[in-house]
Amino acid sequence: MEGILHKQQHQSNLIVVLEHRFRQTPDGKLWTLTMFPYEFWQRYLEVFDRVRIVARVCDIQSVPPNWKRVDGEKVSFVPIPYYVGVQQYLLRMGEVKQAVRNAFTPGDAVIMRVPSQVATHLQPVLKQYKYPYGVEVVADPYDVFAPGSVKHPLRPLLRWLFPRRLRQVCAEACVAAYVTENALQSRYPAGSQTFSTFYSDVELPDSAFVSLPRIPEPDKDFFRLISVGTMDQLYKAPDVLIEAVAKCVREGLNLELVFVGDGKYREELTAKAADLGLQARVSFLGWLPAGEAVRRELDKADVFVLPSHQEGLPRAMIEAMARALPCIGSTVGGFPELLPPEDMVSPGDVPGLARKIQQVLTDSQGMARMSARNLQKSRNYREEILRLRRVSLYQKLKEKTEQWWEMYRGTDEPKNTEIMSTYLVR
Repeated sequence: MEGILHKQQHQSNLIVVLEHRFRQTPDGKLWTLTMFPYEFWQRYLEVFDRVRIVARVCDIQSVPPNWKRVDGEKVSFVPIPYYVGVQQYLLRMGEVKQAVRNAFTPGDAVIMRVPSQVATHLQPVLKQYKYPYGVEVVADPYDVFAPGSVKHPLRPLLRWLFPRRLRQVCAEACVAAYVTENALQSRYPAGSQTFSTFYSDVELPDSAFVSLPRIPEPDKDFFRLISVGTMDQLYKAPDVLIEAVAKCVREGLNLELVFVGDGKYREELTAKAADLGLQARVSFLGWLPAGEAVRRELDKADVFVLPSHQEGLPRAMIEAMARALPCIGSTVGGFPELLPPEDMVSPGDVPGLARKIQQVLTDSQGMARMSARNLQKSRNYREEILRLRRVSLYQKLKEKTEQWWEMYRGTDEPKNTEIMSTYLVR
């Protein structure tokens, strides 16, 4: 611990605690297929000297060539024992708790991407010592555990517990960023003294935008729908979408549905499509590398549909809007910040979703208006706009962390930091 207490002042390090699961090859490199590649972490390096990622890591022998490297220059990671689901977490909870606390060094800036079960093991220590930390609020656990979204016997309890924890974490943070402009803030407000802002995680380089809205063919008789999202849970309501498409087909619409994404429910969803006679109309592409590969599929589609049970702010929809796609969403989370009421349906409403799909596909002029409106809206999420908000939050967190460090550091070994360090390694 002696090295900790003599931390060099000119180094400004950041740890980011999050729920994502990464893969590690025998050479020690960290990999991801979709989210959080090395480029993502560079945004933090605009303010901090180094970033350490604290997350679950699974060891594998090799990765396919289309996977992306996560760690690199000035970006390292602290692996947390790997688990999937509540049962495995309970079995490894002690190991996870210790690993998270060991990852933290007094003097480091801390950002927790929440909701996060991993982060709950660090926050009580920070609170006890009034240590400043930041949150990036990316989802709503109340909607995550809504009926139909998760199949688990503890779902009602988790729906009560996790929002309660998140409200506390947000209220006690010194800085807070939300992926929504208003939706998440209303349920999980920041404290009265908290520096708060909003920005999406979506990455939209200039190449992500088309230059002009679409002009749909008025006499088109075949349509392609597309949806993008995980199938590890039913958060994105792919089962609801399949049922709605089946209803549309029975009522005479000639269409197909393409899913980009994967997860443990894919086999069940494939069987559902087959049971409804949609084998030839529903395609599962699995995960595609973020960026150009996904944009190619978006460009082939006529309408993007995401009838989620829960969302923070749906990045996949913003990407679709940047391709000038007409979009249909649900009324939860941040959807109302992206879409007008007429382009949304209630979550879980199969008949309502089917009617909305029929209405959109049979109105070419309406689709043209949706395309133009969505393209214009997506420009609010250009990188130069989001970057300014991110940097302001990072700088404020850095200032607060340095103030805490100077207060307790002094010229001698700081007693409070010694106590904190001892507590962390218990």
